[in-house]
Amino acid sequence: MTLLATGQEATPRGPVTTGRGWRSLSPALVAPLALLVLWQAATATGLLPEQILPSPSRVVQTFAELAASGELSSAARISFWRLAVGLALGGSLGLVFGLALGASQRVEQWVGPTFRAFAAVPALGWIPVLILLVGIDEMLKVIILTKACFVPVAIASRDAWRAVPPGYEELGQVLGLSPSARFLRIRLPAMVPLIFGGLRLASGQAFVSLVTCEMLAATEGIGYLMIWGRTLFQMDVVIVGMIVVGTAGIALDRTLRLLEHLIRKRMGEDV
Repeated sequence: MTLLATGQEATPRGPVTTGRGWRSLSPALVAPLALLVLWQAATATGLLPEQILPSPSRVVQTFAELAASGELSSAARISFWRLAVGLALGGSLGLVFGLALGASQRVEQWVGPTFRAFAAVPALGWIPVLILLVGIDEMLKVIILTKACFVPVAIASRDAWRAVPPGYEELGQVLGLSPSARFLRIRLPAMVPLIFGGLRLASGQAFVSLVTCEMLAATEGIGYLMIWGRTLFQMDVVIVGMIVVGTAGIALDRTLRLLEHLIRKRMGEDV
């Protein structure tokens, strides 16, 4: 072995490794991969029969078959359209109503108790009454999803208005800003995080209400596809529906986070 001029041994050259291994994996992927490993192990060892827990490869095959036949895309398109309508209506109505509750003590006194009672009843609790009133057509899904989105956004908007420090309003008055300018340039930027938190919560509740409503009172959509698979004892179809809903929920949450970031950046906040 050769010696360096300093008298120290030269370090042998070899393959360079980071030593990180699995620790370089994104933390968000650890739980899904662990679940996938447990799932594969349970099916490979016969811990659960194939009729109850199909193998991952069987689910992938079913996903490909449903996608190729167009059934999956058709069901997803219908469900996501319902979800978009519910979020648009419930979110906009909840925003306006929540701001009114936060800004006016009189509105809070007149309709606050009624709103809290209305919010205490889950959206799915209205299904039996609504079926008698509007049937099981699209109107039922729209009303249920609108209600599911309306309540979280209204509560978040009300709390966001009240969370703005009074000094912000005084600062706007000192600067000579008009009421609309004070709202757009001072109050609204401070409210954005809480409002988007309510939107993300609303989107989660909307997904739950959507799937349940389609399971109980629908003839198309992801929820109907899942209940159809359960009726035929095809659990692979059910799991495909669960994967689609879960993936769409994550994508929507990430989209809302990105939109919040862009809005706050546009408003001049350091995010």
